[in-house]
Order: sequence, then structure tokens, then C-alpha cells
Amino acid sequence: MVVSDSDPSESGTIFRVKGPLEFKCQLDSTDASLMHKVISRTFETLRSQVKSDSFVLTVCESPVIIWPNRGAYATPEEITPDTLCEDIQQWIKTDEQESTSKKSAKKKSKKISAANVINLRLMMEVTRPGPLSAPTLNRTVQKLQLLCTTLPMDCVVRTTCSDTIRVACERLLEELTHQLYEMEKVTLQHMKGTALLVPEPLHFLLPEPKGLVTVVYPAGVPDSQLETHRKELHQRFELPEDRPYFRRANAYHFPNEAYKDGYLRNPHLVLTHPTLENGKLYLVQGIYSYHHYMQDRMDDNGWGCAYRSLQTICSWFQQQGYVERPVPTHKEIQQALVDIGDKQASFVGSRQWIGSIEVQAVLDQLLGVTSKIMFVSQGSELASKGRELANHFLTEGTPVMIGGGVLAHTILGVAWSETTGQIRYLILDPHYTGAEDLQVITDKGWCGWKGPDFWDQTAYYNLCLPQRPKSI
Repeated sequence: MVVSDSDPSESGTIFRVKGPLEFKCQLDSTDASLMHKVISRTFETLRSQVKSDSFVLTVCESPVIIWPNRGAYATPEEITPDTLCEDIQQWIKTDEQESTSKKSAKKKSKKISAANVINLRLMMEVTRPGPLSAPTLNRTVQKLQLLCTTLPMDCVVRTTCSDTIRVACERLLEELTHQLYEMEKVTLQHMKGTALLVPEPLHFLLPEPKGLVTVVYPAGVPDSQLETHRKELHQRFELPEDRPYFRRANAYHFPNEAYKDGYLRNPHLVLTHPTLENGKLYLVQGIYSYHHYMQDRMDDNGWGCAYRSLQTICSWFQQQGYVERPVPTHKEIQQALVDIGDKQASFVGSRQWIGSIEVQAVLDQLLGVTSKIMFVSQGSELASKGRELANHFLTEGTPVMIGGGVLAHTILGVAWSETTGQIRYLILDPHYTGAEDLQVITDKGWCGWKGPDFWDQTAYYNLCLPQRPKSI
């Protein structure tokens, strides 16, 4: 298991190197110890390749090429080994480098702030300059077993504003070499007969001051079989054993990578927080997806707001690694309520509303998650619930579903002043029917801070407060 001290939250530049290394070895014996020796020699050959002059790093979306084992020699010639790492950024083509006509025609869109990540591609020079020699051909008849796979190298290092390319290359070579050692350990440990499990590097962002660490897991082995490994990691990094940090779902998502499912993540991060006298922020912890009307080719406009709020909550438990099941569909939610005897069979496929009590029941049935219910007889009382909501986000950190009358919303946090009692609610509104446009969603208040007058002062409300399971 590889560990890196990189931390996206700190200043500086993150260099991330990805690329395949071809693993090929010939086995002429089925003896386990002999096979292990051959595999280890193959990994040693790969480590030699990483240290060879033909090893090349190319900076993605740029003309920059670096030969780290040739004194960090690079092209274009303006780049020297003593060039500062952060200066590489100017060579990278970005969305902002559109034509001036496009720039003037379009309003600059909001983006969730992220670390300055420079992506590099791992490559090997196939040919070297020099005179060509005549080809020779040798033929050997022998019965061998060939093991072939592709190692998905993925290393990160954090550089400071004063680090040069030479320094970054030295650290990247150390990380790549170390990652190959860790891949060798995982390969040998999980080898079954002559079947190889591909070692899979994943990055995890831990609480401060630990930062970003890299762990190598065997691909194809489920999280349920890696609990011993995770416990060792929790002990090594002095992490509590009541919440998951190293499940695959917790892997750090780099800002340049698009989410394949198309949902927005954590739109609240671009918002400006309200200022209250002696006020403090208490926010959702971790990552969730924004689920709202009209997604998934489902026309639930006018009846599906609580379903969407429940989906947002389920996405939180999925993306924190507590559950592996996908976010449930409307029909799956309805079927769960039928299965526990809460609804009749005709409820499945209907357009009937659900409320906080049903959300609590579905979370328990489908995810095994318990929830507390907060009853509020009229909306005006919500202004006095600051302490309870602050404590929830501080200790549990899960999204809260609130239902009242015919409306449901998701509460993602509160800004609350213990001295004055002032409170603002961070609301994610499932009634939005548009596209996944962060600019529109935040500018129009579909995700935004609301005051106590947001609630109907005379209507009753039930709040479903999901509880965080204790597991690693």
C-alpha cells in the first residue's frame, strides 16, 4: 500500500502521473515459489524501465515533454530543469483559452474550486536515434505459459511554489518505483494459481493534517474481503474505526475528471456563506449528488420531491462508502414501502407523494440506515431548532430531508449563532426541473441559503435525520 503526502487542500501544485505499464512474464513451472520469483523479476524489470533514459512524461493538453532520467531535460527549450513547477500551467491549454469572440459571448460559468492539478502521461520511447541494425530471427520451440496484464500506474505528488521540475521528477520517480513495489506485494499476496489480479491504485483524502494518500488494492476483490487491510490503514493513520475512509467509494475525485452518471456533486461549495454575529457553519460532511425533478427520464414534476430528496440522501451513503447499492429509483422506493407493509401493491408505479416517515422507512429497508424524526408543529418553530440541527451536522453530517404540507426539501447545513439565535438554512431544492447547470442552480437559489421565512410559518414539518452507521 503506497502512501503519499500530497494534499489537495494545501497551496502548491499537484503532479499526477497516469499510464499503463505492460506486465509480461513467461512461466515454465507451476511451482508457487518459482512463479513468485519470476513475477518479482518482472516487476524489477519494470522498475528498471522507470529509471531508464527512455522513460518519458508528457504533460496532458500541452506540448511539454519531460525526460526525468536525463536530468529532467524537457521540450520546448524554454523549459529547463530549474523551471518552477507552477510555471508548467501556462503551457496547458484550458477552457479559458477560447477565442475572444466566444469569451465575450458567454458568461464565465461557475466552477467548484479545486486544487491546481497538472496531469502527466507515462510513456516509453520505443526507438532511439542511431544507425539501424539488420534484423535477426531466432526460433525456439518450448511450452510456456505467458502471463500478461496492464498495470494502471497512478501516482501523485504535491509540490510547493518553490519546487522545480527537477525536484518534482525526483519525487515522481520515487513514487512510481514505490508503487511498483506495492503492486508486486498485492499481486503475490492475491495470486490464485496462475491467475493474476490487477493491482489497482486509489487515492483517498484523509482529515487534516494527513492529506491525500494512495493505496493499492487488488482489482476484483470486493471491499467486504479487504476489511483487515482497512483496519491496518486506520491504525497506521490513527483514524477512528467508526466510519469508512478507505472503501473504494471514498476514493478522491480529481477536479478534471467528469462524473460518468451526469449528476452534479456538492453544488453548495460555490456559495458564499452568510455572515451572522458570532455565527458558525455546520455543513453536510462528504459528497452527495443533486437529485431533482425530471431527471432519469422520469416526469415526477409535482409529486416526486420527497423521492428526489431521498435519492440525494442515498447518494450520500453510497459515495461515503457505507453502501454499495445504486441510488434507488422511484419504483424501487415504492416497492420497498410495499414490502414492509406500509403501502398496498397498487402504490408501485403510482404518482403518490411520500413524506419524512416513508423516507425513514425506505432508508432502513434498503440501506439498513436508521434515522431520527424531528416533529415541528408549525414552521415558525424551525427558527428555534438551530442547536439540534447544528449538532446533527457536526456529529452525523448527513443530508436532512424536511417535509411539510405538499413540499419536501433537503437541508445541507445551517449557519447558527448560539448567542443571538439567528439561523440560516442551506437548502437543496428538489423541485428544480432544468439541466445540470451549476450557474443557474446557484444563481436562481435552487441551492442556496434561506432564512426562517422560507418555511410556511403555520404548516407542520417532519424532519428525517439519517444516522451515520459505525463501520470501516
